[in-house]
Amino acid sequence: MGKIKLDEIDHQILDMLIDNTRIPFTDIAKKLLISAGTVHVRVKKMEESGIIRGSSLTLDYKKLGYSFIAYVGVFLNNTSQTKFVLERINNIPFVTVAHITTGKFNIFCKIRARSTEHAKEVIFMLDDIEGVYRTETMISLEESLNDKKRLMHSIFNEL
Repeated sequence: MGKIKLDEIDHQILDMLIDNTRIPFTDIAKKLLISAGTVHVRVKKMEESGIIRGSSLTLDYKKLGYSFIAYVGVFLNNTSQTKFVLERINNIPFVTVAHITTGKFNIFCKIRARSTEHAKEVIFMLDDIEGVYRTETMISLEESLNDKKRLMHSIFNEL
């Protein structure tokens, strides 16, 4: 499937939805001086083409008591164990992201925990998975950049 053609109105709609996925179409329409029906049709078109996949909610994990973030590189005994290990990782709710990677690690995970002690427990859970040779952990001191829009604007400028 080729690239989907988006115009400036589509870009502006996406821009507003990235800021707030719950913004009413009528509010978008008022800001863009178009009808709510037009917004609806364009969003539906972007959903059907796969550009928009669902919507998400951003949680403040710090307020929920999960401010500790660590990244864990997972080394496997054998790359053929990747699927098996990922299935086990999926059962650990504190692992919020897992990537199959090339380079140093076979799998790279992001974990959220309540404290260093809790993070240690999660890391030990990862270490205990059959097929995991060892792990290497990096503690996040601060999330300095988490910008959903910069890449989107760069992509739009290329179109």
